Amino acid sequence: MLHRDRVEWTRVPPRVSPPYATVCGRGAGTRCLAHVFGLRVRVWRVDVAGVRMVSGERGCVLVTGGAGYIGSHACKALAGAGYLPVAYDTLSTGNRWAVRWGPLERGDVCDGARLGAVLARWRPVAAMHFAALSLVGDSVRDPALYYRVNVGGAITLLDALRAAGIGRLVFSSTCAVYGAPDRLPIDEATPCRPLNPYGQSKLMVERILADHGTAYGLAHVILRYFNAAGADPAGEIGERRGVETHLVPLAIEAAAGRAAPLQVFGTDYATPDGTAVRDYIHVTDLAEAHVRALGYLQAGGTSRTLNLGTGQGYSVRAVLDRVARAAGRPVPHDTAPRRTGDAPELVADPAAARALLGADLTRHSDLSTIVETAWRWHGTPDPLPMAAAAPPPGSVVVHDAPSATPATVASATPATVASATHAVVASASPVAVASADGMVRRADQSA
Repeated sequence: MLHRDRVEWTRVPPRVSPPYATVCGRGAGTRCLAHVFGLRVRVWRVDVAGVRMVSGERGCVLVTGGAGYIGSHACKALAGAGYLPVAYDTLSTGNRWAVRWGPLERGDVCDGARLGAVLARWRPVAAMHFAALSLVGDSVRDPALYYRVNVGGAITLLDALRAAGIGRLVFSSTCAVYGAPDRLPIDEATPCRPLNPYGQSKLMVERILADHGTAYGLAHVILRYFNAAGADPAGEIGERRGVETHLVPLAIEAAAGRAAPLQVFGTDYATPDGTAVRDYIHVTDLAEAHVRALGYLQAGGTSRTLNLGTGQGYSVRAVLDRVARAAGRPVPHDTAPRRTGDAPELVADPAAARALLGADLTRHSDLSTIVETAWRWHGTPDPLPMAAAAPPPGSVVVHDAPSATPATVASATPATVASATHAVVASASPVAVASADGMVRRADQSA
C-alpha cells in the first residue's frame, strides 16, 4: 500500500550535493527518491504496490494522449504551473521520450478498467483529453474505427471520471467541426457542418459533453484548434511522428533534403496567391490555453466552447517562403489539383478565447516564431533512440536522465532507485489504438 501522507513537495537549499539525494521513508518496504531540480524536490515512493509520484502543488491532472505532440506540450505547461501531469498513452503514435514532466501510464482510452485503476492511483483534480485518431483521410476510409475510438473512447473516459468523482475536463476539439464555413472569420456561433468522419466524431463528443454537463454536472471547456505548429521554444520537445502530414514539418524536411518535394494541392483558390489560407497557432500557446482553461474551471467557471487561433491567416506559399528564409534555400515542391473537401480559407475569430483566457494567449504564434522553433527542433538529433522498446507489462521504467536509456525495475518487489527523473508505470495490456493530439491532419493546407 502506498503512503500518500508521507510524500510531499519540499524545498532544499541550493548547496545540496550530489544532485540526486535519497530520502528515507518510514514504513516497511518503502524507499523514497528526491530529484533536485533547481530548488524543487520531486519525491517518488516505491513499494510492493508500484510507484507513486507526489502531486504538484496544485494536484495531479490526467492527460490522455500525453505522449503526443500537443499533449506533451500541455504536460510541460501543467508542470510549469504547479500541477503534476500524468500522461495516459498507448505509445502507438506518441513518443515515450516526450513524457518528461511526470509519470507515464500506458493504456487505451477505450479500456475502462485501466482508466479506473489509473484514476484511483493518482486521484487527479481534472483531466485533459487529447487521445484520439485524427487523420482526415483515414477517417473517410475507416469511419467505424474513428467513431469507436474517438467517440467510444470519450464515453469510456467520461464514465471513468464520473465513477471517480472527477468533474472537470478540458477537451481537445478541432476547427474541422465547422467544415466549409459560410463566413470568415469563424466564431463559435458559426454553424457546425463537418466534412468528414473525423470532424463528425469530434462534434459528437462535444454534444456528449454538453449532455454530461446537464445530467451530471461535468464542468468542461471545449477548445477548437485551428492549425497547431511550431515546437517548444526551449527545444525540449516538438513534433515528430512516423508518418508526417503537417505542412510546416513537411516543408522543413523537404528544404533540408530529407524528404521528397512537397505537394501543394490547389493553386487556383480565390486567395491572394491562389493557395489555401490557414490560421496557425503555436503549440506552446495551445498548451498554455489548456492550463488557463483548467484554472478557469477550478475557479468555478461554467462550461464553454472556444476557438483557438490567431485571427491571422497565412497561405501555403507564405509558409513555404518563411521556411525557405529559415533554411537559406527554396522549399522543393510540386503543384497538384485541389482536393475534394478542402476549404479555400479557414481563419478563427479568437475574441472569446482572448476575453476568457487572456489577450496574450497567442504571443508565440507569429509565423516567424512558429517556423524558427520548428526549424531548430527538426535540426536537433533524433530523440527516438531514447525511446527503447516498450516496457514489459507490470514493470516500472525509470529514466536516469532525459538522454539516458531507460532501466527496467520490477514493480512486484520493493526497489531502491539510485537516481531518476521520471517514473513510468506500464499497463497490464497495452493496446495500440489512440494516442494523437486532436489535430486536423492534411498534408498541405491543414498543417
